[in-house]
Amino acid sequence: MDKSNKRKISLLRAEELKKNISDYVEIKENIPKGMELQYEYDKLKYKILKLFKADENDWNDWKWQLEHRIDRVNTLGRIINLTKKSRDVLNRLTEKYRWSISPYYLSLVDTKDRLDPIRLMGIPSVAEMFFESGKADPMGEESTNPAGAVTRRYPDRLIINVTNQCANYCRHCQRRRNIGQNDFHRSKKAIEESIEYVRSNREIRDVLLTGGDAFMLEDDSLEWIISSLREISHIEIIRLGTRALVTLPQRVTQDLCDMLKKYHPIYVNTHFNHPKEVTKDSKKAAEMLANSGISIGNQMVLLNGVNNNKYVVQCLNHELLKIRVRPYYIFHPKRVKGTGHFMCSVDEGLEIMEHLRGRTSGMAIPTYIINAPEGKGKTPLLPEYLISRGKDHILIRTWEGTVMECKNTKSRDMKAIFKEVDEKFQE
Repeated sequence: MDKSNKRKISLLRAEELKKNISDYVEIKENIPKGMELQYEYDKLKYKILKLFKADENDWNDWKWQLEHRIDRVNTLGRIINLTKKSRDVLNRLTEKYRWSISPYYLSLVDTKDRLDPIRLMGIPSVAEMFFESGKADPMGEESTNPAGAVTRRYPDRLIINVTNQCANYCRHCQRRRNIGQNDFHRSKKAIEESIEYVRSNREIRDVLLTGGDAFMLEDDSLEWIISSLREISHIEIIRLGTRALVTLPQRVTQDLCDMLKKYHPIYVNTHFNHPKEVTKDSKKAAEMLANSGISIGNQMVLLNGVNNNKYVVQCLNHELLKIRVRPYYIFHPKRVKGTGHFMCSVDEGLEIMEHLRGRTSGMAIPTYIINAPEGKGKTPLLPEYLISRGKDHILIRTWEGTVMECKNTKSRDMKAIFKEVDEKFQE
């Protein structure tokens, strides 16, 4: 085939590929993105600052943000418009489920849209009163607690739950049973017992500090735990679970970054769920951590009405990579009591995975996970691409739906290969 014909074939193929993504290119323009909504965010931000008689320095102080979390219906009603019915519902829900939202995260809410994704995740809704099926502890964490504040579900790694505190209490939270009515960090005794358990079990090589939100601890408290773990010879990596990059990015200070980078390798798992959450402030926080040598992975939860849409997830993952956060997991929602309105079907999750494959880079494709009940661990789910297997071939379905046959070569012992090659070479 001459060069001219090869070019024609290449151009035809390029047109096919353009058609495969033309729908997303058009639709993404209408997906709300935090980077494009700063003017709207700032308007609500200044309204909140005026209410609290505060200034820009206060806003950028993470401790001020924590102290001024909104958890009263009357206060919320002075910031966003609430109907009498909404106030009545919120008052009833407040008696049943604790809620709290940081001033920063509240500033991201579209106050005119009842179904705004930030509002759905951050502010209680009437749906919580009518979707109460499920369990308080669907992960069975109470029965996977061998010591102190430890949760152990895997052979070589475990969780230490260091606090029940968060910058705000997400309405889809898997651990809402732990929120209670007051914030508390785990006692020094419970943490010491947890560290001793790690020290006594040499197969543990990976520890995740979470809660609650590990970044809610003061720097010195967090450093005490991390440094104690780093002294254990068989601990290879330490991970920190936090949603602060999303709900309280002011928490990521230079002092925090300077402390963390003393104990590498350190990894951070965070939790963006929608492109509206990727703002200039979260970008600054992510880049400060990344510039300190800390890798950041995102654990999105699939949520009805928030992100159970293939285009929204694709957009989110692109926005995350732009701020140096790697899409890591998509978690299927857990059946937590009071969160049933967020439930999605597995088909929706698989459709998202099928859409992403081939239409974006592998870096933007997370692993879709269902957490098995009773603490049995993460189970990955994938669309089916393998159709059949023969003795020396397989039949596959490509990301575009084309069925193709590929060779299926069985591996041979490398010593035998080199022996055969040497013998032929001598001939």
